[in-house]
Amino acid sequence: MLISHALRIRRKDMITLVGGGGKTTLMFRLAGELADAGAHVVTTMTTRIFAGQMALAPAALVLEDETSLLAQLPGLLSEHRHVLIAGSVEVEADKVQGLASNLVDRVAALAIVDVTIVEADGSRRLPFKAPADHEPVIPGDTTIVVPLVGMDVLGRPLTAENVHRPQLVAALTGAAPGDPVTPEMIAAVVAHPSGGAKGVPRDARLVPFLNKVEDAGGLAEARLTARMLLESPNVDSVLIGATASEDPVREVWGRVGVVVLAAGGASRFGALKQVMPWGGKPLVAHVVDQALGCPEIRRVAVTIGAGADEVRLALGERDVRAVPVPDWAEGQSRSVQTGLRALLGEPVAGDNIGEEAARQGALGAVIFLLADQPGVTPGLLSALVRRHRETLASVVAPRYLGQRGNPVLFDRSTFDEFSQLQGDAGGRPILQARQGEIAWVDWPTPEVIQDIDTTDDYRPPAAGE
Repeated sequence: MLISHALRIRRKDMITLVGGGGKTTLMFRLAGELADAGAHVVTTMTTRIFAGQMALAPAALVLEDETSLLAQLPGLLSEHRHVLIAGSVEVEADKVQGLASNLVDRVAALAIVDVTIVEADGSRRLPFKAPADHEPVIPGDTTIVVPLVGMDVLGRPLTAENVHRPQLVAALTGAAPGDPVTPEMIAAVVAHPSGGAKGVPRDARLVPFLNKVEDAGGLAEARLTARMLLESPNVDSVLIGATASEDPVREVWGRVGVVVLAAGGASRFGALKQVMPWGGKPLVAHVVDQALGCPEIRRVAVTIGAGADEVRLALGERDVRAVPVPDWAEGQSRSVQTGLRALLGEPVAGDNIGEEAARQGALGAVIFLLADQPGVTPGLLSALVRRHRETLASVVAPRYLGQRGNPVLFDRSTFDEFSQLQGDAGGRPILQARQGEIAWVDWPTPEVIQDIDTTDDYRPPAAGE
């Protein structure tokens, strides 16, 4: 996966890189991706970099005065698409100074500049660090902050040979000097407001990059770190990969929620099937338990409409949000919209959990799970989430022998489209509009295409099966 795709970069984004473990490599790799796609990109820094690194850009400008800089930049960007801007050159130190953060903001505001990438602190080429009082220097118009960690630091002693400012890492984590660096230590520092999250503008996204992950063992530890990072609501998502490799991003970890659609009146079935027995519990409770049993799922909402009191009673004390859908009879689109709004922390009539959901952090994707599809398992849900992490596809769907099934995962890039849905189609119009973007999960058994529409479909297992 390209870094630009993994970071969800849009025009006029400013990406600021902090931490250790490969910032400069990431800066130039990302700039190259964007320029190859036709964007006009400025790379710069608010710290110092080695003078020799300027040659990595196709064109460079050294600041003499602001007027001259702003006058020359459009022509160079038109010709080269990627221009590095640096401050004065320190010949004896073989380094170039960075720019003042307010000048970076003014450069980024130029109409010709599509994306700006900023290196905002130093790490003495070490893979892990905690910032000093004077850093990082993050421009105010930053939209994405990327704290980097070289995951090859894992297991090494917390000393100055391996970690930049190890005493500050120790202070943030409670570790002792010389302790081995652990995933828990990395997650604590990267998400800390005095660590990787220091100085992040209020509306900017915090997207850590766990870098130098190149084998199965490293991937397992990076996944553990990503899971812990997502416990912090200020973390938007987590990238796992190796910036110097041909395929720089292996996985993107984000929070995934489930909406169990249980508001319908079951008119075709002729009874409120959500509460009918299935394996010793109500059907809706069985389906909810499958979602709760999936370790990849962060939050679950259940839409309720017909037989609301019975469905609430069937859910018992499960850790889910029962979300009323007053207009459920207008079609499944109303349940889909209401359930998604609840997971996003937006106001929902008759429900007061919006603020709690918002405090849990940004949602990266949602899975819509039918309350009458009991064959769905935690393993299937995990497979959908894993496929999304590997592709960041707008839609991930299962299929059995070439036939599309349910449930379907929708990436957050589709969320705005749900407000336009009408009638009983649910998310089908979005899925059809993005048919060419679907990432498939081929499933070996038919439960993804089976649900309970009629009494002939209703064959519950015995309790305990």
